[in-house]
Amino acid sequence: MTELPANPANSGGKESSEAIEELLRSLRQKQGNWVEWGRACAKLQKSGYSSQAIFEATGFEPVQQNQIIVGAQVYDSIEKAEAPPEVRSHYAQRGSDVLYELRLLTQAERAAAAELILLHRLDVDEAKEVAKAVKEFSRFRTLPTGFSNHPGDAIAYQCWKLARQKNDLQERSRLIAKGLRFAHTATAREQIEQLLVDFTAVSKRPAPRLPFYRLEAEEELPRLVPVVGEMPLKADDIKAVPLVEELEPFRMVKFAGEQAWVPLPGWQVVLGTTDPIAILCTSDRLPNQTDSSKEQVLVIVDRAQREWDANSYFVVEQSGQLEFQWFDSATETPLLGRIVLVLRPKRIVDEELTKDSWQIDE
Repeated sequence: MTELPANPANSGGKESSEAIEELLRSLRQKQGNWVEWGRACAKLQKSGYSSQAIFEATGFEPVQQNQIIVGAQVYDSIEKAEAPPEVRSHYAQRGSDVLYELRLLTQAERAAAAELILLHRLDVDEAKEVAKAVKEFSRFRTLPTGFSNHPGDAIAYQCWKLARQKNDLQERSRLIAKGLRFAHTATAREQIEQLLVDFTAVSKRPAPRLPFYRLEAEEELPRLVPVVGEMPLKADDIKAVPLVEELEPFRMVKFAGEQAWVPLPGWQVVLGTTDPIAILCTSDRLPNQTDSSKEQVLVIVDRAQREWDANSYFVVEQSGQLEFQWFDSATETPLLGRIVLVLRPKRIVDEELTKDSWQIDE
């Protein structure tokens, strides 16, 4: 059996300049086997080398790097799973493409699948089928009657299931033969052999449609706005709210820390803001109100809009407290943001609002 040096994957951190030069030299000269090349490429990438830089320095193309890096990781896992010596010896010399296909399996599944692939001398396409069958078989909470969790039985089960759905005798016979070839247990063979005398075809249940939905209008995708808090507030409270960066195409927001958020419809007045924040208050705190009713409202302020406008209300600080004000002329008072929207809570019936139809937004 070919002996490999100890797996350096746990040594972590960046390599010294001398170690990096040695890794590059060994790759250029293709010293060792493909497993060692994969480990070397992984070390170089962890040290900050891009796959393109490694290619230019060694000749290993990025696609090949990815294959041998992942393949080497799979090889290390079958070593840990104590795969038979002949299996480890074989894959130490060849088969990076085959082991790459086993990357989604567990450590034990990888070892068993690698042994099966070697036993039957399967190529990379057949190895991909094995990996798929094992992965799908592993999802069963209870194993199908007669089949074990061996990868051979996993393939046999796939053949058994497909054969039962076929009316074409030639295709059915092909699947039965393939299932008998891979069946690992006697009970699995019995299940497949039963199909030789039972020609009843079982209809395949069609897969359900995925619930796709495409957003057609801006209003359908809400905008998340950070909430400053509820009045009374100070200017420092506004300044403490972070600037929100949205990630398209779904306006996803990433944030670490404590912060309240409120979703708003994608109305144009909301989408037109640059740095929106939300302030909770009661309606009696708003200036120039003729409505005597009192309810909680959400005031949306754009911190980026700080230039005076005779047709707008602004947030200012007076006596250490935030206030909402309108100025009929330019002012020297620092403007902390312009009010772009005052949102009332939803009501089933709002009799007072319907009396003043001019207050209803479009």
